[in-house]
Amino acid sequence: MSRLTFPLITAPVVIALSVGALSLSLAACGGGGATTAIETQTTGQQLIDLKAALDAGVITQREYDTKRREILRHN
Repeated sequence: MSRLTFPLITAPVVIALSVGALSLSLAACGGGGATTAIETQTTGQQLIDLKAALDAGVITQREYDTKRREILRHN
């Protein structure tokens, strides 16, 4: 029988996905931490995702309009 081994990770790693960004946070054993945001979506994809949220009833028309303007302004 073969046995799988996995490396020991000594520092907690947290990965969170959000609309338009991937955040990676690493905390060292001694405290403190670093956060890096990496843009992962195009403007078009952000708008498609936003429209899908509106169509699904997750956000209101007002929230959609506000966020759409914000996306277009920043890109």
